[in-house]
Amino acid sequence: MIKRSLGKTGINVSEIALGGVEIGIPYGIGVNSKDDMLPFHDAIELLQKALDLGINFFDTARMYGESERIMGEAFHDRRDKVVIATKCRHFLDKGGNLPPSQELKTIIESSLHQSLNVLKTDYVDVFMLHQANTAILNHEEIANTFENLKKEGKVRATGASTYSFEESVLAIEKGIWDVIQLPFNLLDQRQKVLFPKACEKGVGLVIRSVLLKGLLSDRGKNLHPALADVEQHIARYDSLLKDETYPLSTLAIKYVLSFPEITTALVGIDSFSYLYQSVDAANGQYLDKNTMEQAEKLAYPDPSFIDLPYWNKMNWLK
Repeated sequence: MIKRSLGKTGINVSEIALGGVEIGIPYGIGVNSKDDMLPFHDAIELLQKALDLGINFFDTARMYGESERIMGEAFHDRRDKVVIATKCRHFLDKGGNLPPSQELKTIIESSLHQSLNVLKTDYVDVFMLHQANTAILNHEEIANTFENLKKEGKVRATGASTYSFEESVLAIEKGIWDVIQLPFNLLDQRQKVLFPKACEKGVGLVIRSVLLKGLLSDRGKNLHPALADVEQHIARYDSLLKDETYPLSTLAIKYVLSFPEITTALVGIDSFSYLYQSVDAANGQYLDKNTMEQAEKLAYPDPSFIDLPYWNKMNWLK
């Protein structure tokens, strides 16, 4: 597994990062309850196997149920071999408002300490804002608290997980956040124009939604009627696979890793078969110029519709 530099952090991470949401909470197409998830000890075995296969970067969050605890059990005796990113719990109240500054500081610090406890470690490699909107990114106390945790050695690098183009631009331009986690994939290619600026500023780019919760894989069939146009569009990627022996999910991963500014592709992995498939995809042989140009032309014509949080809200991914 090839390693890439995580921006200017001095941390080198595998081209595949294992996303920990699927092992912590029911998530993804066809996953409706704990009965559809890996059992606890199998999830530990999956993580350890991923490390054996060369994946050293593991992403989790306070909000991912049992994910942090499973990672703590999997890696507490091999902590020096893994890079762990976790995210602070959410700040906003039900009205979408931020609490007072001192309360924010307490939330951030207590969230990190809870994460450290279940991860069975005294530091995290990357501590991130979860779903950082513009109000959060512009808040001075939030930025100062994250920076102080880094100075204290509890955090090696700070980061922000963004959704919209505007949020990603702001996070990069702030010059505070070492790592930005943003959505980018074959269907929604809007944020690629930001990659050169992030590279210039030494910001590590972690790409999520690579497989769009499984839509860009063998699970992307027989979707909810509201996603019929998306499903039909996904079928058009067969034209990029006509001379290949690998599946759509491999194409989706190779597409992301073909951008040199990107550090790593964050892939949700909840089975050994998906683990092996993801590792095989990151073999250093990525898409040529002609295929990249074809892929660009096959971006979804209305990328604003590619909105996983909204699809979840509408129960279109069940």
